[in-house]
Amino acid sequence: MSRQIHIGRLTLGGGAPVRVQSMTNTDTMDTHATVEQALRMVEAGCELVRITAPDVKAAENLGRIKEELLRRGCEVPLVADIHFNPKAAEVAATLVEKVRVNPGNYTDRNTGKLEFSEQEYADELKRIGERMASLIDICKRHHTAMRIGTNHGSLSERIMSRYGNTPEGMAQSALEFAQVCEAQDFHDLVFSMKASNVKVMAESTRLFVQKMHARGMDYPIHLGVTEAGDGMQGRLKSAAGIGALLLDGIGDTIRVSLTEPPEAEVPIAYDILQAVGARITQPEYIACPSCGRTQYDIQKALQDIKAKTAHLVGVKIGVMGCIVNGPGEMADADYGYVGSGRGRITLYKGKTIVKRDIPQEDAVDELVRLIEQHEK
Repeated sequence: MSRQIHIGRLTLGGGAPVRVQSMTNTDTMDTHATVEQALRMVEAGCELVRITAPDVKAAENLGRIKEELLRRGCEVPLVADIHFNPKAAEVAATLVEKVRVNPGNYTDRNTGKLEFSEQEYADELKRIGERMASLIDICKRHHTAMRIGTNHGSLSERIMSRYGNTPEGMAQSALEFAQVCEAQDFHDLVFSMKASNVKVMAESTRLFVQKMHARGMDYPIHLGVTEAGDGMQGRLKSAAGIGALLLDGIGDTIRVSLTEPPEAEVPIAYDILQAVGARITQPEYIACPSCGRTQYDIQKALQDIKAKTAHLVGVKIGVMGCIVNGPGEMADADYGYVGSGRGRITLYKGKTIVKRDIPQEDAVDELVRLIEQHEK
C-alpha cells in the first residue's frame, strides 16, 4: 500500500479510493471557458482537474480560475500541467494544490552528447537537484503536491545514453527524481509512467514500483495510457493498461486519455475501476451470452433489469439463460434471474431459490420487488 498524501482536501493513496482525474483542453487564458469545462468534468465525477500552464501568464491565470470555481461553489483540487517552463511551475505551485512536471524540464537537453562518464552523470543529477530546489521549497511552504510524470519518448540525453528509450529508462528517470526530492526532505509526491504503447506503460510502471519498493519508498502512482485515441480503441487501450496494473495492486489515481471532451473520460474511468473491483460506484451484472438452451429473451430482460436497478450501487445481479450453468456461474451474485423453461424464470437470493417458474413478462418486476424487500 502506498503512503497517503493530501492534494488540498483530497486524500490520495494509503487506502483512499482510487481517484479519477481528467484534463481541460481549453485555452488556460480563457477563464470562462476553462471554468465551465471544469464544472462539467466535476459534474461527471472528476475529482482532480488538470490544467495546462505552458508559461508564466497561464500559471498566473490559474489563480483566477481557482477563484471563480470557488465562487461557483466548486472546491475541486487543481493540478497545473508543466512542460518546458520551470518558472511557470513555481508560480503555479503558489496557486493550486498540485503541479505535474516532466523530468525533462530540469535536465540538460539538446547537447548532442551520446556518452556520460560516471562523474558527468553524477554532476547532472546534482544540477537537477539545484534546479528543482526553488520549486521544492515553494511546494513545501504552500503544501503543494507534485507529480513526477515520465513520458516515453521524452527522456533526457543522460538517461538515453545509458538505458535508451525503454521502460527501464523511464523507471530509472523517475527514481532519480524521487531521490532528488527525498534529499531535500520533500515527500508529497506522485509518480507516473505514461506511454501510448500499453506494454511500455505497464512494464515501466511495474519496474518503477519494484525499484521504489526496493529502496523503501511507497509513493502513490498515477495510471494512464497517453494518447489512447477515441472511441472503442481508446477505451480498450486504457482499460487494458490501467486495469492490468490495478489488478496488480498498483495505482492510486487514474486518467483515461481520450480525443473527446474531457467529461467523456470520467465515466470510462469509473467503469474500469468497477470492472477490476477497485471502486464500486454502480450495480454489477453477471449475464451469460446465452445459447440454444435459453428459452426467453435474455437480452431484453437484461436491459429491463439494468434500467430498473441502476441506482443499486454495489448490488450484484445474475441474469442467466438456463439452470445448466446459471446457478453455479452466478454463485457470488446477490440476486439471480435464471431461465427455467420456455418463457419461465426462477428467482434467487444468493444461492437460494425464492420463487420458481414465473412468466417472463412478470419476472423483472418480481425481481425488483424481491430486491426492494432486502435492500435499503
